[in-house]
This record gives sequence, structure tokens and C-alpha cells, in this order.
Amino acid sequence: MKAIKETKFNFPKQTSFYKGKVRDVYTIDERFMAMVVTDRISAFDVVLPEAIPFKGQVLNQIAAKFLSGTKDIVPNWVVEVPDEMVTVGRICEPFKVEMVIRGYLAGHAWREYSAGKRSVCGVSLPEGLKENDKLPEPIITPTTKASVGHDEDISREDILSKGIVSITDYDALENYTRALYQRGTEMAAERGLILVDTKYEFGKVGDTIYLIDEIHTPDSSRYFYADGYQERQNSGEAQKQLSKEFVRRWLIENGFQGKDGQSVPEMTPAIVESISERYIELYEQITGDKFVKNEAENVVVRIEQNVSACIERLLG
Repeated sequence: MKAIKETKFNFPKQTSFYKGKVRDVYTIDERFMAMVVTDRISAFDVVLPEAIPFKGQVLNQIAAKFLSGTKDIVPNWVVEVPDEMVTVGRICEPFKVEMVIRGYLAGHAWREYSAGKRSVCGVSLPEGLKENDKLPEPIITPTTKASVGHDEDISREDILSKGIVSITDYDALENYTRALYQRGTEMAAERGLILVDTKYEFGKVGDTIYLIDEIHTPDSSRYFYADGYQERQNSGEAQKQLSKEFVRRWLIENGFQGKDGQSVPEMTPAIVESISERYIELYEQITGDKFVKNEAENVVVRIEQNVSACIERLLG
């Protein structure tokens, strides 16, 4: 199946278009946003040259499930999911920070720690930790939300002193982040998984804070298999994990971390297929549902028809 690398729709009452790393975002009537989750894949803040079949469907359907499963904690932006690859929701003014929360020392935090740092985003970490150890308690390590280039670590103190978010709103974002992570941890445990770390994005309409974008997907989160976790830690083995980290590892092993002068290794058809299969595996493990490939003859036409019908319903 041909992967959807980019879209160029012209929906009814469309007023603007924004192309993100993975998502194509269409503004409708200045009231709604149609977010098409393409099959593009990014790592180290770089969009890789090949798209991954079914990746967009995987991410959009996981996000829809978890957004529905957390709306009692905080309202979210979703109005309708008219297509396997599209979510339509209300337009929110986004906060310019991503709320990253970590329950375990993995990924970026481990790379910082192993380089000798004992503070991440102003949060102190104890000595003597190993990679993938459970932290004494979950920590929030925000990043700036860059429109281009790399997101940067930032502390709570800098966010408040620079006026990026008011203290009232930031306290609310922290509370929501902890509650969402707790819910995500519980939902993961039901599937035999550990939610290692994840990130949330929030926006505002008037005085109301909404959860926006995706949540608890393999692009925004890291999962370990719970079975055998402690035994692997005790013996110094690598953890079995469900996340996009396997893509990052492949890139690192082939000399790419998004730094100047580095080239993305060749993404052969076999590599692309293996990544697609891993994403489908992630979907089934995380949700407990069988993944059903929508192999429409023309995916672009399907999306356009489904989203246009949704817009007609919303705008009357």
C-alpha cells in the first residue's frame, strides 16, 4: 500500500493550512481544525525521507481511544473522528510548552544523566540510578514548543519568569499532566505494560483549558513490557519496549542523531515494512484491539469524502 506522505486538500470553508512534522492541519471556518495524521515519520526532530504505511491510522486511532478514555479528567479538543487518519476538533490557542512527564529514567533523560547531569529541567535526580530505573516519583520535564527546529528543555522557573505561561495556568497544566499520566499508567497496566514517559499538549478557549493533539501513542510515549521488567533491571538487560525508540536506535546505530553534517541512513523497503509492522504491533498491544487495515483503493479520496461530510454536518 502506498503511504500518505503529504496532503493538499481544499475542504469546504477551509481558511488556512499548516504542515507539521507528521500532521497536516486544515482550519475550517476559523472554528474547527481537521488534523490529518499522515504516514510521515520523524526522529530527532527530523522528518525522515520515507513514509510508513498505516502509521497515520495507528496514531490517530490510538489517540482517539485514549482521548475518549481521559475526557473525565480534562476536556479535550476532539469533536469527531470522521476517518481512520483524521480527527476534527475545536480550535484552541496552544500553550507554548509541551508537558513531558517521566516515571522512569529512559530516553533523553537517561542520555542527559549518563552524560553526568543530575538535573533535568530544574528537577534534581538522585545518584546511583541505572538506565530504565523507576524514579522515586514521576517528574515533569517540560520543553519549549518550537515551530521549527528542536524543542528545548526548560524549567518550571523559566517558564514562569519568562511569562510563557501564567502561574495559575501552569499549576493547572501540572495537575492535569499528573492525573493523565496516572490514568495512562492504569490503562497500560491492564495491557501488561508500563507507561514509562509521555508528553501532553494543552490549549485554551476563553478560560477553559483543553487537552490537544495526541496522547499515549508510540510517537509521544514510551512503554515497557511489565512482565520481566524487574528481572531485566536486576541483570542489566535492555528492557523490552513499545515506542518509537526502536527507530531512534536504528538511526543512532547508523550514525544519525539529527546533528549537522549527518545523513539519514537509507530506508530500504524492508526497513520501511518492518517499521510499519512494529507500529501495527504497538497498536494491538497498547489498545488490546485487532488492527484493521483500511486498504481503500484511493486513501486520499476516502479522506476527502469523509472529512467533507463531517464539515457539512458541523456547519449545517
